[in-house]
Amino acid sequence: MTTTRRAVLAGSAAVAAGTLLGTSEAQAQPRPEAKPKPTVVLVHGAFADSSGWNDVSARLIRENYPVIAPANPLRSVAADSAYLASILATLSGPIVLAAHSYGGIVITNAATGNANVKALVYVAAFAPDQGESLLDLQTKYPGSKLNEAALDFRPYGENLVDGYIKKEFFHDVFAGDVPRATTDLMQAGQRPADARTLGEPSGAPAWKTIPSYYLAARNDQVLPVAAQRFMARRARAQVHEVGASHVAMISQPAVTADLIKRAAR
Repeated sequence: MTTTRRAVLAGSAAVAAGTLLGTSEAQAQPRPEAKPKPTVVLVHGAFADSSGWNDVSARLIRENYPVIAPANPLRSVAADSAYLASILATLSGPIVLAAHSYGGIVITNAATGNANVKALVYVAAFAPDQGESLLDLQTKYPGSKLNEAALDFRPYGENLVDGYIKKEFFHDVFAGDVPRATTDLMQAGQRPADARTLGEPSGAPAWKTIPSYYLAARNDQVLPVAAQRFMARRARAQVHEVGASHVAMISQPAVTADLIKRAAR
């Protein structure tokens, strides 16, 4: 065998050995663990329940996000916020809070001081500053059709009143882009809000320290889109607008889920 041939064979053997060694070393290296996905907490608003989030929840669950959609008591801003805060305190790891309508004032208060909350997502929702009320923001710009004429008020307890949306107003005002067969069921099973929540002032807002995202519904007849844009701009939220009624998470679940996933990254 010539010296040249020996050199070539020796070199080939060295390359092969190095390749095998490199492969073995690569296989021996531990793979980085996948970053755990945050728990997504979905908070409903007044005149509704957690089922309004069903289509959004289904999309998130299919992508392995931990999801909970707790009942919002709808008794008062302070009590509802404290209740949600107590639920959040039981969760470990990062949290993304998403809220619709009245639920926005609840997450704005409940998330304050909770280091696990990494993002707030407002879906046609109230994002008040300290001292502001729902009524302040709903009437800040013209366009809301959810007025006293659209509501039934039913007394309960001692000097307490619950508000419900009347059947003849429910579809057009609350959910104009949802089939009537669906809104008839929503109206029949609606959960009322204590009328006192309308004027109750909000506390220190979590959006001042937590990144926020906002899905603005351009065809909203409850919370005018001008008010939504104002709140989103003030909170320095990342904004996405959609041609939807007040219940954008029902009529546009894919868009809503995508925004939540963006906040969860």
